[in-house]
Amino acid sequence: MINLTGPTDSQPEGASATTAPDDRSGDAHRQLIGWIGLWLPWILILIAAMRPEDPTARWTVLDSISGYYYPGAVAAFVGMLVALALFLLTYRGYANKYGWVDRAAAVTAGLAALGVAFFPTDAPAGFPEMPWWTHTSAVVHYFSAIVLFAMFAVFCLWLFRLGTSDPAPPDKRRRNHIYVLCGIVILVTMAWAGIAGWKNKPIFIPESLALTAFAVSWLTKGRAPRTIANAVRKTLNKGK
Repeated sequence: MINLTGPTDSQPEGASATTAPDDRSGDAHRQLIGWIGLWLPWILILIAAMRPEDPTARWTVLDSISGYYYPGAVAAFVGMLVALALFLLTYRGYANKYGWVDRAAAVTAGLAALGVAFFPTDAPAGFPEMPWWTHTSAVVHYFSAIVLFAMFAVFCLWLFRLGTSDPAPPDKRRRNHIYVLCGIVILVTMAWAGIAGWKNKPIFIPESLALTAFAVSWLTKGRAPRTIANAVRKTLNKGK
């Protein structure tokens, strides 16, 4: 398997751009997971604005990301969550003693993403409920969302920080700081969303921040900055 983004955690800086021997997924896989999470809220807003129920409220942001199941963005909402679930369900992590935890966390997150997609929350104000919708669907939805973000925090605060070098090289330590920060943001925004939801207040902002933190952690783990820099460098060289 070819690594598109440079050396992995088990390789020193300056090593060849092949994947680490124990890497069973690859950085491109991690980047795809990250990009879906990063763009999800903003694509939903854009598509809902292009297909408004009320043209006078075209750019009104709904109270939650999950609420976009009901307007014209339903296809993107379900489709992107299913894509995220598939990438998570096929994520294999690393072939080491924690490899089974990588798989378990990713599969749990993937199943939770499917739960979020296929068991919608209650309809936002101004949108009719689906005739088949029941309160049980909302319970499954909320439980799935909690499990999904909890698994994201597990990756940030534990699994992504694991490495084969002790002490870790400077680049790995810098990335570990990013993972910890992202994990803390996810936990804080989960609490924020829980309190806001209990008070019947909008939760779109904490949900979006949690997704952003999740995306940044996976893009960092997948060495997306290096991939982007290489792409820019190649583009500039072609122009010369």
